[in-house]
Amino acid sequence: MKKLLYLLCAVGLFSCSESKIKQTEIIKNDLRAPAYPLVTIDPYTSAWSMTNNLYDDQVKHWTGKEFPLIGVIRVDGKVYRFMGVEKPPMRTIAGMSMAKAWNGKYTFNKPATDWEKPSFTDTQWKEGPAAFGTKDEVNVNTPWETKDIWVRRTIEINEDLSGKKLYLEYSHDDNFELYINGIEVVNTGYAWNKNVVIPIPEEVAKTITQGITVIAAHGHNQTGGALVDFGLYAEDEIETFLTATAAQKSADVQATHTRYVFDCGSVELNLSFLAPLLMDDLNLVSRPVNYISYDVTSLDGKAHDVEMYFEAAPNWALDFPVQANKGEGYEKDNLIFLKSGSVEQNILGKSGDDIRIDWGYFYLCGEKGNTTSSVGDAYKMRAEFVKNGTLSGDISSKDNANLALAQSLGKTKSASGKVLIGYDDIYSIQYFGENLKPYWNKKGDKTIEQAFVEANNEFAKLSEACSTFDYQLMTEAAAVGGKEYAELCALAYRQAIAAHKVVEAPNGDLLFLSKENNSNGSIGTVDVTYPSAPLFLYYNPELAKALLNHIFYYSESGKWAKPFPAHDIGTYPLGNGQTYGGDMPVEEGGNMLTLTAAIAAVEGNAKYAEKHWEVLTIWTDYLVEKGLDPENQLCTDDFAGHFAHNVNLSAKAIMGIASYGYLADKLGKKDVAEKYTNKAKEMAEQWMKMADDGDHYRLTFDQPGTWSQKYNIIWNKIMDLNIFPDSVAQKEIAFYLTKQNEYGLPLDSRKNYTKSDWIIWTATLADDQETFKKFISPLYKFMNETTDRVPMSDWYNTDSKTHVGFKARSVVGGYYMKMLENKLKK
Repeated sequence: MKKLLYLLCAVGLFSCSESKIKQTEIIKNDLRAPAYPLVTIDPYTSAWSMTNNLYDDQVKHWTGKEFPLIGVIRVDGKVYRFMGVEKPPMRTIAGMSMAKAWNGKYTFNKPATDWEKPSFTDTQWKEGPAAFGTKDEVNVNTPWETKDIWVRRTIEINEDLSGKKLYLEYSHDDNFELYINGIEVVNTGYAWNKNVVIPIPEEVAKTITQGITVIAAHGHNQTGGALVDFGLYAEDEIETFLTATAAQKSADVQATHTRYVFDCGSVELNLSFLAPLLMDDLNLVSRPVNYISYDVTSLDGKAHDVEMYFEAAPNWALDFPVQANKGEGYEKDNLIFLKSGSVEQNILGKSGDDIRIDWGYFYLCGEKGNTTSSVGDAYKMRAEFVKNGTLSGDISSKDNANLALAQSLGKTKSASGKVLIGYDDIYSIQYFGENLKPYWNKKGDKTIEQAFVEANNEFAKLSEACSTFDYQLMTEAAAVGGKEYAELCALAYRQAIAAHKVVEAPNGDLLFLSKENNSNGSIGTVDVTYPSAPLFLYYNPELAKALLNHIFYYSESGKWAKPFPAHDIGTYPLGNGQTYGGDMPVEEGGNMLTLTAAIAAVEGNAKYAEKHWEVLTIWTDYLVEKGLDPENQLCTDDFAGHFAHNVNLSAKAIMGIASYGYLADKLGKKDVAEKYTNKAKEMAEQWMKMADDGDHYRLTFDQPGTWSQKYNIIWNKIMDLNIFPDSVAQKEIAFYLTKQNEYGLPLDSRKNYTKSDWIIWTATLADDQETFKKFISPLYKFMNETTDRVPMSDWYNTDSKTHVGFKARSVVGGYYMKMLENKLKK
């Protein structure tokens, strides 16, 4: 790093001393992020701003559920909200089943017309308790295992709701339509969501009067789980205090920081969210503490009285906000700790995708000196801060309480401060029947308070180190791929890391276990690891090994006996064996072999492969037998359907076999190396003949006139395997340039949607940076313009500003493929 900085100084890019980089020397990221990472610890403690301005909406978990976090600055007695929103509480009229049990009439047989109207006679329908769905869904009390269900809920209204703001909350899987008093309010199409809250249109609200209201819904299950639940709410009439907002001037996403600048009356506020995810320090990567720091500067040269306020809701420690919870506070080691958690504390008690943690404890923490605190009713705490600039100090244990810290900066022209935010999950992962503690406390000899004290003491050092890292990443990425590429890499960094959990296995293996976010919630999925791996190969091959160790163990222990790797080891956070419904034999075999070879390429030796040689050999022989012309089986792009004779899957098999030959050569097994390398070359020659379609290669061997991205052959280039001639890649690249849409290159000839990670792998096949950029610019444009404000999606439409599915997934680590190529080519 010092060499890089000395070089930059020498060529006059900036003035510097040693390796220190000042904040004024940050390379600003101009990308308008689809969502801005704020707190990024692991798949559960993950919080984002999904709007342009930090104060435009509630801070949210990556699933879209609210993780309320409010920030306010008080300047000379006037308050400005700079983070989150102040929402009046909602009063239950007829709640969802999680909050209050309710019964509805239902039928699985298509009813007569007008079934949605209040006048419809439903006496022949069955009656049962909500929710309705499959057993794997939330709070299901009435099984629904057919394709369709119709549900009617009759609600008796005993109050005058005229003029009130009314809201509907619903959960569904899959297609869902809902009517209130016969008027359609929801029609989702093919989608699945939980706890969606929407305002009821005024013309519908007028029909909700004293007496009977009927809510009727139709659910259609296309595949997988099924769910129907809904409820009615009214906005409570309560005084609010935080209507005035600051004026946001800028937002900037770096690899480890997200920075905002605000005008707040007479002062400027610089706000920073820091996740110190420096991958050469595994204790630091696993320590579950992030920072929110701030600098306040007078805009008129005068001193001003300034106080800061931070408030968090118990949602951070709950799967659903209605769960019983307790908040409390205490002082220790000169810090004030505010703590919230569920009453139940069912540790590792649930698994799945759209699930948040509800065991362990969330913490908001500040230095004791200038900090006051409170645990209790949010509106009372806000009123007190607005009036006095301080809090009461009542931090006794309370039910359903918010947590708040206030920090007084005094009368000042310039001042700084911070709060710490974190989570103690107690146990992180269940691994083949054994509950594992997080890596930072793997021996069980540390407390969460010690972790916060360490984090607090190291803030200045880490802030500087992370700023240096951010600058270096942007500089290196821009050098190999251009400015837009660098900005995408910066946004991808925390998203990719925080979709994993670091633990140590009972046998001492390091495990870096992914959660397959917004897909099926699998843990340690091999075909999620494969696209994610370039980031970790680039920065720390030990983490790349930790992405594979659980799969090697699964096979070598005999728990998985098939001649190819498993797809996963369970559903997060329970890693007790594969739960995915189908195998991906060629896909996962090629993935494991190729990544093992990539580790050897980065490290310069094949010692890691040598430990696993027996199972690597079994997998390779399977690919030799089955890989050239794969039968009808799943691949990583299973969302697009699967078919026999998949050309790109065949390329993956060939790369896997070539990787085995590469590893054998590094281990001095010359005969083995020659045998399998020659086999891979022989298969590649057959592949070229079978897949040839004139100016490109086909999607499947048996379908002329089709095409697909051949991203799997990238390893041929970056590891100099010399299995395919370079002309194959260049023929494909030239063809792809004729197929791009406004927002990028489609995945293949079937649809206009694409995968962003594969675009960057495909672009890396190009021989020059200008061609590479031609593929990056449309992808960058999509991320900059998409109307779907979610943590970066990897599955989106190339002909519109919308994504198809997937968000917050680790696969964006694949954006680092271009940087990995540069590292291996040096």
